[in-house]
Amino acid sequence: MAVEALPPIVGLPFESNYIRSIVRVSLSVSLTAVVLSTLVSLPVALAVGFTEFRGKGLVTAVINTGMGFPSVVVGLVVLFAVSNEGPLGALDLVFTPQAMVISQFVLATPVITGVSLAAVTGVEGSIRDAAYAMGGTRLDVALVVIKEARFGIATAVLAGFGRAISEVGSVLIVGGNIAYADGTAYTRNITTAITLEARQGRYETAMFLGAILVAIVLLVNAVVGRLGGGGRR
Repeated sequence: MAVEALPPIVGLPFESNYIRSIVRVSLSVSLTAVVLSTLVSLPVALAVGFTEFRGKGLVTAVINTGMGFPSVVVGLVVLFAVSNEGPLGALDLVFTPQAMVISQFVLATPVITGVSLAAVTGVEGSIRDAAYAMGGTRLDVALVVIKEARFGIATAVLAGFGRAISEVGSVLIVGGNIAYADGTAYTRNITTAITLEARQGRYETAMFLGAILVAIVLLVNAVVGRLGGGGRR
């Protein structure tokens, strides 16, 4: 169902239901995008890191370039893809959370792939040689490398999540920053809500949402740091 007919919120007060729904949209969209991105990025990082082929340098350069790709351009490309004229137009994804997931997936994938690739290639060659010498298959060696590079891979996922959940431009373009009249956010996430609240002078709400965003990033960072510390021990 198209959402253009749903009236967006204008001038909501500082309400807990409004805040909770915004946080829920942010977490559901960003976590979904990062999970999907990780499922794509890790095999790509392993494939590029384990094999030598013509054009490997070009592939690595493309991945690194994608890490800094302008988010508004990604938003425009995704908006075209899901529009009526685009290849995904039949799915009716314009101004939906699904379109936001696609946008954040595109932004997070190069980050997770690039950092994971650096972690994988940073594993000492002697570890791979030892795994092969013990009769390990390519899958066994890949698992050994993943185990050795797990902290770097966790850092990659964290970096991808940080890129996704802090994104403003692309999700604003493809999501439309929509909330229902009863105060429930539909495509309004933390960053787009902060932009709206600050623009309309509701600084208390904007600052509170900003504090939540910082707390989420710090919590994820603490969890990854904990895992990394345990791995080093």
